[in-house]
Amino acid sequence: MIDDLQQDEARTASVVGLAQKLIRRPSRGGIDDCGPVLAVVEDWLEDRSLPHRRLHDDAGGLVGLLVEISGGRPGAWWTLDACMDTAPYGDEEAWSFPPASGGIVDGWLLGRGAADSKLAAAMFCHIAADLAPRAEALHGGLTVLLDVDEHTGGFGGARAYLADPHAARPAGVMIGYPGLGEVVVGGRGLWRASIAVHAPSGHSGSRRTVVGAISRAAHLVRLLDKTELPGADGVSGFPLSPKLSVTAFHGGQGFSVTPDRCDLNVDVRTTPGFDAHDAERLVREAVAELDAELPAPSPTEVTPVASWPPFRLAEAEQPAAALLGAAAAAGLTVRAKTAGPSNIGNLLAGEGIPATAGFGVPYEGLHGIDERAHLAELPTVYAVYRRAVLDLLRAG
Repeated sequence: MIDDLQQDEARTASVVGLAQKLIRRPSRGGIDDCGPVLAVVEDWLEDRSLPHRRLHDDAGGLVGLLVEISGGRPGAWWTLDACMDTAPYGDEEAWSFPPASGGIVDGWLLGRGAADSKLAAAMFCHIAADLAPRAEALHGGLTVLLDVDEHTGGFGGARAYLADPHAARPAGVMIGYPGLGEVVVGGRGLWRASIAVHAPSGHSGSRRTVVGAISRAAHLVRLLDKTELPGADGVSGFPLSPKLSVTAFHGGQGFSVTPDRCDLNVDVRTTPGFDAHDAERLVREAVAELDAELPAPSPTEVTPVASWPPFRLAEAEQPAAALLGAAAAAGLTVRAKTAGPSNIGNLLAGEGIPATAGFGVPYEGLHGIDERAHLAELPTVYAVYRRAVLDLLRAG
């Protein structure tokens, strides 16, 4: 018993130590070179003779790292996924500690990426190292995906992984987003479009009255805002309602010219009962109403830019069942949650791959100032993921 406790303490210290090194390598998505943060993991994996390889996108850019532990018996492959790129720092003067601190104060691991998701990346690498010596007894295999193109919105690591002909396609994925009280088993989807609103240009001081592009675009925003969306879908059991937001509005410059174009971004969060087709139809109907009420020389243009399906696993579906069961076995009371924001689970759902998208340590400041992760719960979270993986790989 004492030996087991000492082993757990040593493992926890090792996980935290690796996470600290990762936090101290800035890896803000689309800003920093992510090669240095991946090199930290590569050195760690090489010291333990764990098989790994880098992932690149079609243009040759570095987008992730794969660790692959192949079992000695036939079976499905399962994936642990954590991102190692991060959100930007924001106003660094507002932080009470350096964003790349990696320090520990009062049981909190400090710095950008502590919560999302460098601590999870360190934990998943340790689980791979823990399983490697017993690989011959495992059915199928375990992949650890470390994505460094997640916070850009590109999910390049995940896309490269799924497109890699040498990688085993996963039967399911567990994503290491933080939060102790919930296992995220679903999320709303999205449909996004850019809209170009046109109008005649003119001088703001002219005697001729022109309904400019900005005025037309503002009217379109009002039309979109007043549209009625359905409520939560009681038939499918999906607990959230769809949501429409205008998230960008650009047009004109200076004072004396009414512009001939204004551009909008529209984000619609979708559900099984209100999907991407419904979202596009709603937006195009509002655009048609605009063009009928306030005609312009050119019709308003709608350009779809992204579409992800909603997803939701039943609690009995894998890998949700394994993760929920392991949490219960560890004495935790957790609930299955469907998240409002979309996440990489939606991308996987589009590929037909079931995923959980969150269970981890408590946290504060995710994507904001003073990001930190609470370490007291780390041994329990580690044990839950380890048990879930072993259950999926049918290793007693």
